[in-house]
Order: sequence, then C-alpha cells, then structure tokens
Amino acid sequence: MSEAIDYRQAHATGAISITGVSKSYGRHKALDDVSLELDPGSVTVIVGPSGSGKSTLLRTLNHLERVDEGFIQIDGDYIGYQRRGDKLYELKEKAILRQRVNVGYVFQNFNLFPHLTVLENLIEAPIAHRQLSKRDAVARAGELLDIVGLRHKADAWPRHLSGGQQQRIAIARALMLNPRVMLFDEPTSALDPELVGEVLDVIKKLARSGTTLVIVTHEIGFAREVADNVVFMVDGKIVEQGSATQVLSNPRHERTRRFLARVL
Repeated sequence: MSEAIDYRQAHATGAISITGVSKSYGRHKALDDVSLELDPGSVTVIVGPSGSGKSTLLRTLNHLERVDEGFIQIDGDYIGYQRRGDKLYELKEKAILRQRVNVGYVFQNFNLFPHLTVLENLIEAPIAHRQLSKRDAVARAGELLDIVGLRHKADAWPRHLSGGQQQRIAIARALMLNPRVMLFDEPTSALDPELVGEVLDVIKKLARSGTTLVIVTHEIGFAREVADNVVFMVDGKIVEQGSATQVLSNPRHERTRRFLARVL
C-alpha cells in the first residue's frame, strides 16, 4: 500500500452506531427501524434492490437526510444533533458542516466543480476549513493524485476527463479532509462498463488503509472481494447482515437468495 495513506488514523476512529433509524417520505417508509454497528476500519457494503433504502441510509450518515426516529453516532458523537438531557436537538447548519469534515462522501455523478481545475477541486476544502496552508494542501493533493493515478491531470479541467477519471478525482477530493469515515453512493453506476474497474481498484486500496468505508453498490463480485460486512436491505429494512462469505455465498434468508439469483 502506498505510504501516502499511512498518515490516516488507522483503526483508531470511525466507529459507526445506527440505532432505530426510520425515515419516511409522505406515506413511503424509506427506512424502517434500522440498527447497525460498524467497527472502526471496517468495510461495509450495502446491497439490495432499487428502492430498498440503501442510498437513503447512506445519506443519513452525514445528515444529508434528517431521520424521523432514532439516531446515528460516529465515535460516540451524535450526527446532526446535540444531546441535552434526554432530548436531541438538531445542530445549526454551521455545526453540521463542521461535522461533515469527518465524513467523506463520494456521489454517483462525481460533483466536481466544473470551473476549477483538478488541483483546485482538491485544495479548496482544506484551505476553506483552515486545515492546511495552500502549500501543504498542494503537497497533500499530489500524494492523493498519486494514489488514484492521476497526478498528470492536476491542471486539467473536469470536462476533459473521462467519467472514471472524474470519479477517481472525486475520491481524492473526499480524502483531502482526512475523514474518519468514507461513504460511497453507487460510485460506478454512472460509468461506462470499461471504466468501472479503475474506480473499484482505487476503493480496494482504501479498503486496506484502515479507514471505515460504507459502500452502496450493485457490484457483487467487488463486495465479495473487499467487504468485512455485507448488509442486504429490502423495503427500508435490514433483512440480513454478516460476513461477505455468509451473506453472498450462504445466505440464510429466502429474500436474499432470490435477489442474488437475479444479479449473479
């Protein structure tokens, strides 16, 4: 593994605790009493049919979605809320943004700033959050661009990159703030099939880095290769969870078996 990832806080932080989380949109219950404990440094892959609540659950982990019931903690800190006595109160936007520094998020559609070069996309956040000087941010960006294999694209504009290259840059950008947790929302779903492998290879590197990863994906072979935990969701509920071998090769639940028979 590249030594450029060694400065990460391997296995020391990034414990995720999800307790009784529910979320509804009108009459549709997107999440239904979801509870899950994820160890620091673990790699969790969430799978399930479309509309099962996978992406909604991921978005609650950095408060992009408010929960209706339950709560989420990372390293014991409530996400999006502050506890006073026996009640939780939603944090103000500025405090929520500060919390998000600890949670990197990689979207399906890259979300790079089109008016900034690759390097400028990477260095903007750590400078804005006063984590790094410009000089240190540029050095850090170079290290991360090496990891994703794109240092030679530092001065390129996003529109001149392939989808796979843009997603690799998006991953590097999310790592710039040295997050405790990295969230991936179907990171290959917007890519042409021949570009999927280059993005999955970067995520495989991160899976060995000691950072807690939570990945929503339809790439079952990839899940089998990297996941410590696999979570199978249907209709906003966790139907089955366990090791990759248990859930993907020896599923206990009939609904899991039916899903895998269709996608494998």
